[in-house]
Amino acid sequence: MSVKIGVPSKGRLMEKTFDWFAARGIAMKRTGAEREYSGAVEGIEGVDLVLLSASEIPRELAAGRIHLGVTGTDLVREKLGNGNGLVDDLAPMGFGHADLIIAVPDCWVDVETLDDLDAAAAAFRADHGFRLRIATKYHRLVRDYLRAHGVADYQLVDSQGATEGTIRNGTAEAVADITSTGETLRANHLKILDGEPVLRSQATLFASLTAPCDAAEAAALAALKARLA
Repeated sequence: MSVKIGVPSKGRLMEKTFDWFAARGIAMKRTGAEREYSGAVEGIEGVDLVLLSASEIPRELAAGRIHLGVTGTDLVREKLGNGNGLVDDLAPMGFGHADLIIAVPDCWVDVETLDDLDAAAAAFRADHGFRLRIATKYHRLVRDYLRAHGVADYQLVDSQGATEGTIRNGTAEAVADITSTGETLRANHLKILDGEPVLRSQATLFASLTAPCDAAEAAALAALKARLA
């Protein structure tokens, strides 16, 4: 058996993850055909590379099918929650920075803060007979955040596509989405509410707390963690 590390399977997240490990003396590379999701780890014995989508990695960590995984903080917190007892944060990796924010149409001149949003939501329900809709794919994080800040009279509507377009399409009045620069929000005439974001996210190395380890795997995992430290 071997220690399995789950890594994003494509794009800049994969490349930066490979660079991060290479800087610590562990070489990762894709193997096989161009469209084949297979890889290898060099520089340390008993470690295998598993290429997955970033959104799959929290599930695989929680199920104990991989020992370590690289994915965004936002995905782990949304899918598994805080203090879940399933994973441990080993190391923030210094890339993939993005904020989960709440944004409203920039024509809402009187809505700049969460308190303003709460007041607008109450007025919206009184005027329209249903709750103000916030489009998001981060239901757990946004619901907990709004509850903690006393915002009521809203409903979350699921968006797995272009969340910023839901307001133009008439399926939501506000959005909660991940952003790194805010350019797409501005292009869609949206503004971010003042204050701290729902979550500040970045690529992070997580360890599964449920993955079984035999003696050989435990030794390989200890050697790997020592190298990364």
